[in-house]
Amino acid sequence: MTGRPVGVFKVSEEVAVLAPILLLTCLSSPSPEQRVRTGEFINEGITTNVKVHKTLLDMAMDASTFESKQISPITEDGSMDRRGNPAERATTGRWRSATLLLVNYGLVTCAFFGVGVNLVVFLRRVLHQDNAEAANNISKWTGTVYIFSLIGAFLSDSYWGRYITCAIFQIIYVTGLVILSLASWFLLVKPSGCGGIDARCDEPSAPGVALFYLSTYMIAFGNGGYQPSIATFGSDQFDETDPREARSKVAFFSYFYMALNVGSIFSNTALVYYEDLGDWVIGFWVSAAAAALALVLFLVGIPRYRHFKPSGNPLTRIAQVFVAAFRKRNAEVPQHGELLHEVDGDDSKVSGTRKILHSDGLRFLDKAATLTDEDHGAPENMTDPWRLCTVTQVEEVKCILKMLPIWLCTIVYSVVFTQMASLFVEQGATMNTNIGSFHIPAASMSLFDILSVLTFITIYQRVLVPVMSRLSGNPQGLTELQRMGVGLVIGMVAMVVSGVVEIERLRRVVAPDEPSSLSVLWQVPQYALIGASEVFMYVGQLEFFNGQAPDGVKSFGSALCMASISLGNYVSIMLVSVVTSLTDKDKRPGWIPGNLNSGHLDRFYFLLAALSLVDLAAYVACAVWYKGIKLDSGDDKEKATAHV
Repeated sequence: MTGRPVGVFKVSEEVAVLAPILLLTCLSSPSPEQRVRTGEFINEGITTNVKVHKTLLDMAMDASTFESKQISPITEDGSMDRRGNPAERATTGRWRSATLLLVNYGLVTCAFFGVGVNLVVFLRRVLHQDNAEAANNISKWTGTVYIFSLIGAFLSDSYWGRYITCAIFQIIYVTGLVILSLASWFLLVKPSGCGGIDARCDEPSAPGVALFYLSTYMIAFGNGGYQPSIATFGSDQFDETDPREARSKVAFFSYFYMALNVGSIFSNTALVYYEDLGDWVIGFWVSAAAAALALVLFLVGIPRYRHFKPSGNPLTRIAQVFVAAFRKRNAEVPQHGELLHEVDGDDSKVSGTRKILHSDGLRFLDKAATLTDEDHGAPENMTDPWRLCTVTQVEEVKCILKMLPIWLCTIVYSVVFTQMASLFVEQGATMNTNIGSFHIPAASMSLFDILSVLTFITIYQRVLVPVMSRLSGNPQGLTELQRMGVGLVIGMVAMVVSGVVEIERLRRVVAPDEPSSLSVLWQVPQYALIGASEVFMYVGQLEFFNGQAPDGVKSFGSALCMASISLGNYVSIMLVSVVTSLTDKDKRPGWIPGNLNSGHLDRFYFLLAALSLVDLAAYVACAVWYKGIKLDSGDDKEKATAHV
């Protein structure tokens, strides 16, 4: 598009508007913060007039520049349309594309939980596995889902780009669901309708079991590879250099997590109910249909999506920094970052990424970008990335290393979160699950977690953000790190409440082998607190890791959230095993026995609360130490807000 930006023509208008405002400010405000006081204004005469005119002109030019930046028809964050041209604001991205991706994600989530939330029951009733074997298989499968997210993130950032990665992994996902539905229909659920509460299934055939594991791990692979890419791809639809779109980008992650929970409501209620009655084939086919519809909707948005170029293999760039720094381990790093090596121009040497400004931390890595006499004497060294790296390449490695301590501090929270799908359910199963003549399955109590998430996302966006933004001056309300810290605190409180409920449950046990008379509705507060903590922790994680990850590893940043949940599952398994082995001695039942009425599950909850407190202290230390990424955006220097 040619022609001068519209804002250039409005300098005189800005002067006309700003002149009386500045004059009134000078005459009416005697505070020290106002640089021009009334007496000084009168006494300085012509000199002050010159200064005022200069100030007016500067302000007008700043305003005009800002306005022209606002109305630029082309995005300025490097995003492109499907043809590889710079993306136009009016015809690409923004909420029209993002909403389509949110609906897509909601349907994919509905399909995933339609299989996953009741899969342990399927293993027991249809494949005839015992409780321990089924529980271990589910833990392995769930952990694998999130481990696969690292593979999807790598392919997305390095070679395929976000769109292609999402499309390919969704195809794998739909194929897995179709195979599972067919295998259940023709080979596993025999006789038809078996697998309910009372109807026993025949022994599964070897081909049926093989197809079952093939299909479920295809589902895990497809969903795992898709998740980090869709989160980043959705945020790509907003240009963070535009103030309005930047605010929408922050809000997107809240709605993204809301879409996850909305999608799971149907699975956790209707699908679970019918599958529990033995209608497994119907449940799996509904999940396959939801995933297929999600894929169709995803493809419909092709003309409007904004894209970013993949930046190549980040592992090679990271290795180059460490090798170059080691080779120059005896070199002296200059005091000023401007003396380190960087390519000229606005573009980074790494394809599809913006330049990152130098930071003072982890200075040993700066040796990789230090120019030595040997480099000046050998021109080939200047182009060898294994000997000399750019500041941007070094800072990319620094950013990843600085995020890791924050990420490690989120694993304990993920251990707390995973109890909702395991010990919370076992605890609820030993309580009074009848409300009058109506029976509430213990697993259905997770509905209160979903409702809590939806409620607190709305409260956060509509109430807390406006209030906190006025108090703190931060338009986001809380920084990402502050938000995650609040999530840690609420998660810790949830464990304390769970322990108190368990104490009360044990007090109302009449017979050792009978459920407690305490109503299962007493679990509502702990589920609600976990839901509230998710809004702060997991949404904050998505914002933080996506915002702080360099352009070349954005999907990796989103994958860190999934990897945290995965490790939380494995750490939880290990912690339960250790606690059981230490407390189940000398004929004592231990804290978590098969019959919870003879155990002390409350002590395990309090242990998790204590671990959360220690983790919170470590997290605060890491958050205070953390310094946000600084991006070079031309004349202005854009610094991400990520500190406590």
